[in-house]
Amino acid sequence: MSVAAQMAIIKRGTVEILVEKDLEAKLEKSIKTGVPLRIKAGFDPTAPDLHLGHTVLLQKMRQFQQLGHEVCFLIGDFTGMIGDPTGKSETRKALTTEDVLKNAETYKEQVFKILDPGKTKVMFNSEWLSGMTATDMIALAAKYTVARMLERDDFGKRYANQLPISIHEFLYPLIQGYDSVAMKADVELGGTDQKFNLLVGRELQREYGQSPQSVITMPLLEGLDGVNKMSKSLGNYIGINDPPDEIFGKIMSVSDELMLRYYELLSDRSLPEIEKIKQGLKAHEIHPMDAKKQLGREITGRYHGQGAADQAEENFVKRFRDNQTPDEMPELSLTPEGKKLLLCKLLATAGLVSSNSEGRRAIKGGGVKINGEKVSDENLEIDTSGTYVLQVGKRRFTKVTFT
Repeated sequence: MSVAAQMAIIKRGTVEILVEKDLEAKLEKSIKTGVPLRIKAGFDPTAPDLHLGHTVLLQKMRQFQQLGHEVCFLIGDFTGMIGDPTGKSETRKALTTEDVLKNAETYKEQVFKILDPGKTKVMFNSEWLSGMTATDMIALAAKYTVARMLERDDFGKRYANQLPISIHEFLYPLIQGYDSVAMKADVELGGTDQKFNLLVGRELQREYGQSPQSVITMPLLEGLDGVNKMSKSLGNYIGINDPPDEIFGKIMSVSDELMLRYYELLSDRSLPEIEKIKQGLKAHEIHPMDAKKQLGREITGRYHGQGAADQAEENFVKRFRDNQTPDEMPELSLTPEGKKLLLCKLLATAGLVSSNSEGRRAIKGGGVKINGEKVSDENLEIDTSGTYVLQVGKRRFTKVTFT
């Protein structure tokens, strides 16, 4: 495939390519020599499950595979024990070796739902980092200045606000950058929040006499709320290991605008096909519900098979047609500790949200109903007597009876 044709595919959904001319030159050389480019993307195994936000990078990696390049899925088992300080206002809690290795194993299982296992090289940065001596680490640290580190937005803000920055946090971008040296990466992919770390990789490759990698930044996928970055801690995520009904139902719950964003970043459909959907929606020739169902079937089918996706759609239509309460729902009996109980706490107790704070956000966002009536007071207290049908979003119901 020509350089122009490859670049058209590579550019899809990207935010920035640094430097575009360099990448074109790399592709031209690859075509002439028949040697594929080495594509790197790193994931720190800080949690056991991947969600659709992670798959934005994985989708781009798969596109590189389809173009014939070598994809290296780097598991940061060493860096994961440091904790990426990106976007953090305080030092992250370090993970244990046991946690990191356990999470790394689940990552290996999940990524092959997207990547071609026969064309993927799984690597662990402990292979080269755990053997570094104190002398090696000092030599690496000597290649970057504190002033350059403080150019990074989160470090700069913490320093200006007199918030602590641990020395090991300065090491994180250096170690991530050194991964590119050890792997001899031609291209590194990352979210927009990783731009500083990715550029450190370019600089270190120059320091070690290598050709600097091209950097491709991908957008951070918004979660179900359409505002915040998809995150398990915020409860606005779709996990790739979620059950089929959960994946399909969550996709059906997103806004029309966010649906188009998901089409561009997550769908395998071509850009002309997606543009046709956009125009059909604009002309009212395609109903948004039908467009979401198409997307729901595609995403659910990717992780569970098309049969499961079709069944999930059927279940959705059957259970939630006309926004009716499902005939079968979980039931919970509670013994009250007082006459009143915060609704957000009750939602968490019922398992409809993961925490009181998530419950407050759901209430404030208008996504909570009691006995079919929407509530908006995040500090609402309800009487701990009788029975309530609690609803969060369009698909989560629980009947709670106080006894």
